[in-house]
Amino acid sequence: MWQDPIVKETRLLREQYANQFGHNADAIFQDILRRQAASGKKLVSFEHRKPVLSKIVAK
Repeated sequence: MWQDPIVKETRLLREQYANQFGHNADAIFQDILRRQAASGKKLVSFEHRKPVLSKIVAK
């Protein structure tokens, strides 16, 4: 079966990153937040959108 080398490399890097934190999702998320804060880049945040209620026409 053919394997895409980019996908293979991405999965390997993801596995290595997760191993650093023992596959603990909370620890990974905290690392991501720490990296974002350390980057000094402005992060974009959008206001929450109000849900649009669709009108269902009864027949």
